Amino acid sequence: MPDVIVNRRATPRHMLVLAAEIVETVSGAKLKGRTSDVGRYGCYIDILNTVPAGSKVRVRLTHEDEVFEATARVVYVSPGLGMGMHFEDPIPPEQVARLERWLQEAPLV
Repeated sequence: MPDVIVNRRATPRHMLVLAAEIVETVSGAKLKGRTSDVGRYGCYIDILNTVPAGSKVRVRLTHEDEVFEATARVVYVSPGLGMGMHFEDPIPPEQVARLERWLQEAPLV
């Protein structure tokens, strides 16, 4: 099998480092990390302590004095490194507009 990673993302990712707070829906556990890249439908969060793939979480990203909040599902986990998240709909329109504005200002990965 070739060493090729297939990009299945629906939209581009942008290099955007944001403070991230994750709350696991079932247990209520709170974790803090930071994003390394963000897209319209998800992000990667650098974090030492991860939750299992498939977990439903609440994501809170902070950029300067603004906050983006959404429900997400953990798509994949890199133990001790971080987690890939997919934002779940519905996301309120004002949150989507805020995220898209941040992405317009950030370089592509």
